[in-house]
Amino acid sequence: MAERSFLAEVEKLKLGAGEEFHGEGILAVTKALLQSGVSYVAGYQGAPISHLMDVLTDANDILAELGVHFEHSASEATATATLAASVNYPLRGAVTFKSTVGTNVASDALANLASGGVIGGAMLIVGEDYGEGSSIMQERSHAFAMKSQVWLLDPRPNLPSIVKAVEQGFELSEASNTPVMLELRIRACHVHGHFATKDNVRPAFTLKDAIEHPKRDVNRIVLPPSSYLHEQEKVKERWPAAVKFIQENQLNEFFASDANDFGIVMQGGLYNGVLRALEILGLANAFGESQIPLYVLNVTYPLVDDEFKTFCTGKRGLFIVEEGQPDFIEQNIHSILRKADLQTRVHGKDFLPMAGEYTGGVMLQGIKKFIELYAPELLNNARHQVPAIQSNALINQVIAEATAQVLPRPPSFCTGCPERPIFTAIKMLEKELGPRHISCDIGCHLFSILPPFNVGATTMGYGLGWAGASAFNTPETEHRTMAIMGDGGFWHNGLTSGVGNAVFNQTDNVLLVVDNGYSAATGGQDVLSSKAINPIRSTNNPIEKAVKGVGVDWVKTVTHTYSLDQMRGALREALTTQTKGPKVVIAQSECMLNRQRRVKPQIRQRIKQGERVVREKFGVDPDTCTGDHSCIRLSGCPSLSIKANPDPLRTDPVVAVADSCVGCGLCGEVSHAAVLCPSFYRAEIINNPSGWDRFKVKLRKWIIGRLQNRIERRLQGISAA
Repeated sequence: MAERSFLAEVEKLKLGAGEEFHGEGILAVTKALLQSGVSYVAGYQGAPISHLMDVLTDANDILAELGVHFEHSASEATATATLAASVNYPLRGAVTFKSTVGTNVASDALANLASGGVIGGAMLIVGEDYGEGSSIMQERSHAFAMKSQVWLLDPRPNLPSIVKAVEQGFELSEASNTPVMLELRIRACHVHGHFATKDNVRPAFTLKDAIEHPKRDVNRIVLPPSSYLHEQEKVKERWPAAVKFIQENQLNEFFASDANDFGIVMQGGLYNGVLRALEILGLANAFGESQIPLYVLNVTYPLVDDEFKTFCTGKRGLFIVEEGQPDFIEQNIHSILRKADLQTRVHGKDFLPMAGEYTGGVMLQGIKKFIELYAPELLNNARHQVPAIQSNALINQVIAEATAQVLPRPPSFCTGCPERPIFTAIKMLEKELGPRHISCDIGCHLFSILPPFNVGATTMGYGLGWAGASAFNTPETEHRTMAIMGDGGFWHNGLTSGVGNAVFNQTDNVLLVVDNGYSAATGGQDVLSSKAINPIRSTNNPIEKAVKGVGVDWVKTVTHTYSLDQMRGALREALTTQTKGPKVVIAQSECMLNRQRRVKPQIRQRIKQGERVVREKFGVDPDTCTGDHSCIRLSGCPSLSIKANPDPLRTDPVVAVADSCVGCGLCGEVSHAAVLCPSFYRAEIINNPSGWDRFKVKLRKWIIGRLQNRIERRLQGISAA
């Protein structure tokens, strides 16, 4: 169950020639694939491109009608290897995943694919997860394009440009026999707009044709001496063919080339930010009309020498807007201009930061410095039109004031998350058995490294949790290490690189697999072990069966993580048992977000139909709460907060439970397990109550009222005496 459904939106994919598409960038990419005659699509979900996999899943019937095969790949490497179908056959194929972590995983397959080359168009659509909203190490896809010689497209973030990049990307791939990488930042993925559609194209040469008429070309296989010839072919044939195609089809764009004797060169994906900065400075309008010459690199690799020579001839200065480091493009431009003996001065990272996302404010300040150097009179002329742009000091002041109002918000587990009790149990065991080295993995469970749990020492990559503790496999101590892995990471890479490796090397340590039923961190997609019935995928394949299949003998499964007694008991046994060899604890409970997505519509429907529905909520008795807040420190649930103490003689605030509570019961479980306090209570909220429910409420009110009146009378008597 993905985090949202696109079943309604995918109907737009059926639009034909002469119609107009209105919608989101991700849907536009899918429509462009269908218009391009794609034969197969594969991928692995990951921000900011996750929704593309969700759209393709919801559009599976439409794809099938066109003869397009779609797969959820086991990993990004699996997805990229799928493009091997385009090596020997005129089949257009596309794969998608998150970059750069996904590109890291896919790099071996990508290098082999790029070495041998392709006949059919091969496209990798990568979500460039760089900058303020990123959850990964800060790297760029550009290095992979350079390393393997894959052409890198970075289109302007509007729907016509994105659709054009997909369509012409396939053509560029086929013209140069080279895979193409299409880079989409988060704003491009979710930008809304419109474009004129074309008819969807059913592939002329189908997968069936390829299967029934197999072909092979040993020269396309990466094996000496062919591999040496591949390198020569890249330089002598493919590169020139790509440059020729880029020039002839005007993939890069020029705006106001002769407006001034200086100009700005930018990655296509940064065009909107550059134009907005110029608009604020009074040097452009909202329709893209600029007073400054602009050269937009919709293809950032390879660069076209002749285009730079033409653009820079007669220009004193050039400003390069290139996000991230190293400054690959800026260095390349220096080389192009010096070899051409053009003396145009090149600026870039001297006015812009070397690292970090180029937000609107960052680009505004950098472009302003560049204009001040080459044509300060342009800014002086614009000041009366744009009074807000007075000085860098004013800009910095505005940014600082805005920043001061935004509180830090570290990522955390959702309300009711079934992973919270797992880490509560680990913290309790630390008190009992002492601290230990814990190796983490990628996924929601990585939030445990932050307060209130503070668990974990390292993370090496998706599915590499147990591999990250491989060195700590020594008979010199009986103090076992622990590794943590999610079910998504387990099926992605962990079964072989973690579990298989531990079995082979006879580790005596412990792996905890967090099995919440979905690839939850990427949007709630199904995995092999999901309990849900998936109409187009195989689910209900137990993790316990898989680990036993590769040789793990000691396996315990906890089917209800909210039970701290069960969780602590299983982990304690794994850490202290005399049994040698790898030990695996599988902690199962459904992802609460997905459970709410599944259950809430059902509850609303039942209430609407007049059925009796009982929901549980938890609360805290303020008269009983001592105000020590241990329940918050041991669970960290967002629905737990504090409020003023109702007792005038006590100053410590008491705990309160917000309306966001989903009734998981962890807070009360923590209180009882840690022997903290009895202040938690459970309440039942009943919709469409029965006659018996109403009678019980009346009876309870009468009894409680009588008891309260009795206490009140007694207190009055004591007061009178």
